[in-house]
Amino acid sequence: MSDAPVVVSAFYKFVGLDDPTLVRAQILEHCERLTMRGSVLVAPEGINGTIASSRTNTDAFFGWLRSDNRFGDLEVKESLAPDMPFLRMKVRLKKEIVTFRQPVDPTVGAGTYVAPQEWNDVISDPDVLVIDTRNQEEVALGSFVNAVDPGTESFTEFADFVATLDPTEHRRVAMFCTGGIRCEKASAYMLDQGFDDVMHLQGGILKYLEDVEPDASLWDGECFVFDERVTVDHQLEPGNYTLCRSCRRALSEQDRADPAFEDGVSCAACIDLLTPARAERLRERRKQVELAEARGTQHLARKI
Repeated sequence: MSDAPVVVSAFYKFVGLDDPTLVRAQILEHCERLTMRGSVLVAPEGINGTIASSRTNTDAFFGWLRSDNRFGDLEVKESLAPDMPFLRMKVRLKKEIVTFRQPVDPTVGAGTYVAPQEWNDVISDPDVLVIDTRNQEEVALGSFVNAVDPGTESFTEFADFVATLDPTEHRRVAMFCTGGIRCEKASAYMLDQGFDDVMHLQGGILKYLEDVEPDASLWDGECFVFDERVTVDHQLEPGNYTLCRSCRRALSEQDRADPAFEDGVSCAACIDLLTPARAERLRERRKQVELAEARGTQHLARKI
């Protein structure tokens, strides 16, 4: 995997931007010039993205981005992929770089960072409440041992979960997410709600998998990522899951063995909602994808 041609970079930065429209245009220009693919969100509160390209182009892009003092200390989580995991380059303006809909500002007061090398000691403490801030579908694919699943469908529901907790009972809290961004807001919110000691994994799961050796790891399973790899394992290599093109669920080998599974069309979770007309459209799309692959090209409709 070390000679894989594609570098996948995940990054975010909470920083006040009074010119998000200009920042968006500049990022898009540099990504297109350097043949990057992926997705970047720009909002008044900062930037958040995952992009992929060659080693040379990746270094050039982040060298340019860090030349802006607002992003000088930008942290990037890297992994390698054998193939390009994105179909196009998108840079979009949003109200938030991670949607939470709560009045919190991570640049004013977020939780305490815990380095990946120190994380095992923290979550092994029985007095620490360990919370996985991701949604329940992500949690089901992998999580840290003994972590609490809030049972949310989206991050906007996390505040409802916090309302079920007692700050006087849970004086020490440690939380984690994929790359760290959700925990910036979640930890700030919990501090606002009266929790005393709130910690979060610096760089998220991806940084932990990058820095902690598998034989010392407390991670169990695979980590969902927001690109065509679907999941990555502890070596940050593409995992064993694929994506249902109809409902976007991650499918295990067992899921794909179900009679309801039809590649590119349906799975057990969505087959009862699939109309004949949509099934026919999906089958035609799958046919076009296969024809493109046979020609050695990539069909943009591969993502539904």
